[in-house]
Amino acid sequence: MVLIRDAQAGDATAIARVHVASWQSTYAGMLPANYLTGMSLRGAEARWRGSLPDRGPGSGTLVAVDEDGAVAGFCSFGPQRRGIDGFAGEVYALYLHDDARGRGMGRLLMAASAERMLAGGFRSGLVWCLSTNPTRWFYERLGGVRVADRPGRFAGMDIVELAYGWRDLVPLAGQSALG
Repeated sequence: MVLIRDAQAGDATAIARVHVASWQSTYAGMLPANYLTGMSLRGAEARWRGSLPDRGPGSGTLVAVDEDGAVAGFCSFGPQRRGIDGFAGEVYALYLHDDARGRGMGRLLMAASAERMLAGGFRSGLVWCLSTNPTRWFYERLGGVRVADRPGRFAGMDIVELAYGWRDLVPLAGQSALG
């Protein structure tokens, strides 16, 4: 059984742990090793502590709590930040502990985020991910369509980000009922 709920200020440490561990495992070989090993739990915790809880309309952070009561994943979302026409909302981050993958938590977090964005007036949304991220197909399985790409630099290396979008968030929000 998985519980999806709003993140609280007291979740900052658990979210930071998921964030750092997920980056270190997911992006190994895609981003410089010295960047990943240099990620600070303390720094991530301070950033999350400063941003929780965020309850603006259509914005926030949700956590997935596993059967043991531990935060196993999180998703943050709000207004779109990059100016891609036709998309009002954006999922900023979706990360799970490695052992939580494949259990439906990512789908439930995405669906709940879509529900919250819809309730906040955002009818459409998108998410950015690295083009080399092997889990990017997850967004296509949820109905996302590749709508943009952009080159950039991160941690001293060239990267390409892809945007997957939903022009209508209602079907994504409906994924929560699929159990």
